[in-house]
Amino acid sequence: MDTIILVIHLLLAIALVGSVLLQRSEGGALGIGGSGGGMGGFMTGRAAGDLLTRTTAILAACFMATSIILAIMANAGREQTSILDQLGGGTSAPTAPAAPSAPTAPQAPKPN
Repeated sequence: MDTIILVIHLLLAIALVGSVLLQRSEGGALGIGGSGGGMGGFMTGRAAGDLLTRTTAILAACFMATSIILAIMANAGREQTSILDQLGGGTSAPTAPAAPSAPTAPQAPKPN
């Protein structure tokens, strides 16, 4: 089941990249992107833009859904643990700190 959803997820990712790359660039202030054209009279520029926008939105929603499903499936087999359980049981009393030792006297420098 994991493999099937993962393959669907990868196909959606490829299709999503393709649909984004097919969209017409607005170009901003660079003067690129232009207007006009179409797909040889098959669709107007506006109809193609609407179709690609809708396709991109549907593919993005499906991609998000498969991402969430894969995350839930990956977490399903895990055992719930707490970091406090890993520290040593969590119920033992804290130990007292070690008593400080007396400082040692400095040593005399060695002659050269």
